[in-house]
Amino acid sequence: MFGALFAAEGSDAAVLMAVARQFSPYVEACGTREVLLDLSGLERLLGDARTIAGELRRTAADRGLRVRLALAATRTAARLLVHHRAGITIVPPGDEAYALAALPLELLTVLTQPEQKPERAPDPGTRRSGTRRPNTRRAGALSLDTLRGWGLRTIGEFAALPPDEVAARMGQAGVGWQRLAWGEDPRPLVPTLPEERFEQALDLEWPIEGLEPLSFVLGRLMEPLEAHLARRDRGAAVLHLRLHLVRMAGAPPMVHERSLQLPTPIRDARTLRSLALLDLESHPPPAAIDRVVVAVDPTPGRVIQFSLLTRPLPSPEQLSTLMARLNALMGEGRCGAPAEVDSWKPGAFAITAFAPVASPDGLEVSRPRDAGPVTNGAGDGRAEGSAPPAVALRRFRVPVPARVSLEAGKPARVTTDRRGLSGGGVEMCAGPWRTSGAWWEESAPGTSWDRDEWDVSLRDGGTYRLFRERTADHWFIDGIVD
Repeated sequence: MFGALFAAEGSDAAVLMAVARQFSPYVEACGTREVLLDLSGLERLLGDARTIAGELRRTAADRGLRVRLALAATRTAARLLVHHRAGITIVPPGDEAYALAALPLELLTVLTQPEQKPERAPDPGTRRSGTRRPNTRRAGALSLDTLRGWGLRTIGEFAALPPDEVAARMGQAGVGWQRLAWGEDPRPLVPTLPEERFEQALDLEWPIEGLEPLSFVLGRLMEPLEAHLARRDRGAAVLHLRLHLVRMAGAPPMVHERSLQLPTPIRDARTLRSLALLDLESHPPPAAIDRVVVAVDPTPGRVIQFSLLTRPLPSPEQLSTLMARLNALMGEGRCGAPAEVDSWKPGAFAITAFAPVASPDGLEVSRPRDAGPVTNGAGDGRAEGSAPPAVALRRFRVPVPARVSLEAGKPARVTTDRRGLSGGGVEMCAGPWRTSGAWWEESAPGTSWDRDEWDVSLRDGGTYRLFRERTADHWFIDGIVD
């Protein structure tokens, strides 16, 4: 048995759901004013259908709600009747089609409109194509106009038509409409789940200061939070920490809030506590703490499929803890993975969040075996088919100052005070390559550059990339060619 509650206009949807959940755990919201209940088995507790309906309406009246109520063996019959009749309507099992026969045909649109999506307005900047998406609302109106054109006015008249003839003239949409007219349910009831809050709070008897006593409090809060996430198969995407500080006399209450964006869904209590403590090391609260609130934004739990052909990646918990320790040591935004930027400036890059990603097929990317032999015209002794040696520039994060002697406008000798870098005479050199840019950005000083680059090979075997700042006439070692 199903029940449909339809509240008066202006009613609170949360109160209506609360009333329905008092009688059944399976409640589906059909709008802000209508809910469906699965009342199967409630007869053993309250009695017959009329007694259940009376209790439902009395409970709603105690909450300040004026509702219509309909009980039937199908959800379709209950919804159609509750939209048409006021008060309490009870349909005996098997009499759904008889009870719906006298209802006006327009009530069928009540069941179809919530499942339809409004047509998206086309972008005025896009070009119209020859095909158009069907408008479901217009299609429903056309079906109702078609039925009216046949002279039908009630649901019973439409239900009495031959199903084969309806399918031949209206297609599958007409078949679905006729099943609704018979009182059949097109799908099972889908319960509306209540909004869950993954949050834990603790009021302290005595204020605490420092991270060591706070770690015990966080451990006590993270364990039930982990259990809650595990029961719902969820992980934490964002960790929120709210520390209520001791209120001084005459001062407003203070709350120290921190939010941590986690790279992957995590629900391990120790990892979450470590991440919170490491963040508080860089952003400590300014006063003693008397209340701690921990909350997370949940996300579906991750599914990890390991491969036997690739190297194992570090666990997300270990990686998150390591990155949190590095951020606490180096500072916010100074740890991550390098990324290219849209600039011609030598050495320009950006820092993004570090997250190792495996190849799409789970295999290591390597050179294909059937790529063909590599010809070796230089005669350096390498076998045919072997890969050529890779030449890479190991660039210094901060260029190393150097002193360069010139002969005929070319570097002849390089000297530097940096330990580990040798200097000496230049055996071969190539250049210069002049680059400049960002001179037009006057609002951002320090972004422009104007330099001449040289590649030099010293007599001791070292190969360096040099550049000269033309505006200041200073030389630097940009990197070593390996």
